[in-house]
Amino acid sequence: MKLSDVKKLHQKKYRTQFGYYLVEGEHLILELLKSTPKNTVTVYVTSEYEAWLDSARADYAPLRSDDVIQVQTVTSVQMQQISDTKSPQGIIARVPLPSVLNSELNSVTRSLSEEAPRQNANADEQMQKSVSSANSKRCIYLYEVQDPGNLGTILRTLAWFGQFKLLLSPNSVDPFNSKVVRSSMGAIFHADMELNVPLESLTSRFSQFAYLDMHGQEVKSESFAHFECYLFGNEARGVPTEDVKRLNATAFTIPGSGKIDSLNLASAVNICAYELSC
Repeated sequence: MKLSDVKKLHQKKYRTQFGYYLVEGEHLILELLKSTPKNTVTVYVTSEYEAWLDSARADYAPLRSDDVIQVQTVTSVQMQQISDTKSPQGIIARVPLPSVLNSELNSVTRSLSEEAPRQNANADEQMQKSVSSANSKRCIYLYEVQDPGNLGTILRTLAWFGQFKLLLSPNSVDPFNSKVVRSSMGAIFHADMELNVPLESLTSRFSQFAYLDMHGQEVKSESFAHFECYLFGNEARGVPTEDVKRLNATAFTIPGSGKIDSLNLASAVNICAYELSC
């Protein structure tokens, strides 16, 4: 890939077009190597970082072949051109997007409508397998989250506890946005998530929903752990009231001093994830 095209990967439309996203800086590159990537990763380095990368590969990816982790040396000027930071460290990786980005259920649903009636039995079985797999973990559903820092922090929290699947609605911030990747501190490489999951599709996957509301039960209550899907809304608007009613979701609250009327979205998810992991 030409360096001029690599620079374009800072824009979502080109990430989608080319099928790659960018990871920049020492810490994220180390986390990438630890995650044992299965597809070819191209690492762009300045000459000052060649020795550092060789050492990191020896420590974290000693058995990976050169066709999985490829290295391309660039000048400092070229590094500045492909970086989106004012003072790039001198190392950037081009990473393939995960092969399945959109909701598995959506693809199964589409196949149901497109296949001939005689094939519906097999499609039904495929749907059940997809739903069963998705429901093996507690699901955190984010409705139109917009702030990259919030999403990155949430990814980091869910990766820490390791027992959650993240579902993102359409019109959410792209998790492969460079700001999200940086704030995730490497959790993006370990995330179990689906993108573009419509809110209206949840009833075909789950039967029990919980959400946060100032007048709900406390999240410390025992019943909080008895749900399959936990709904969290847009930073400004929350989850639409009509959808909460349609899903017959149960309200819970995070008790506080009462001096302010809301918590940051990432903080709310973090507290709930902790309560569910206790």
